[in-house]
Amino acid sequence: MNTKGVTMVRIYLTEGHGQIKEVLDYLHNDSGVHGVTEIRAAAGFGNSGKMHETRLIDLSLDLPVVLEFFDEPSKVEEVIVYLKGMLKSGHIVHWHAQWSEH
Repeated sequence: MNTKGVTMVRIYLTEGHGQIKEVLDYLHNDSGVHGVTEIRAAAGFGNSGKMHETRLIDLSLDLPVVLEFFDEPSKVEEVIVYLKGMLKSGHIVHWHAQWSEH
């Protein structure tokens, strides 16, 4: 089994802020990253402390969403620079990881 160093990225967003489609479009159409996973949460909060959660009586959803992807460190650096221009500070987390190929 071969392993390769990659950079993992998590982007924290909220459905109601309308940035998800813009970020996904960039990652899918322009960045060339390997792939992206969108994870919708049942509850969460950020710096504001406002709780975002799903309830049966909610008519509109404003739930937390995490976009996650990985790629070669040099490509991820370029993507992060672009995303920092789109998103508020503190919404992007990244770390080194190993990708196993077999």
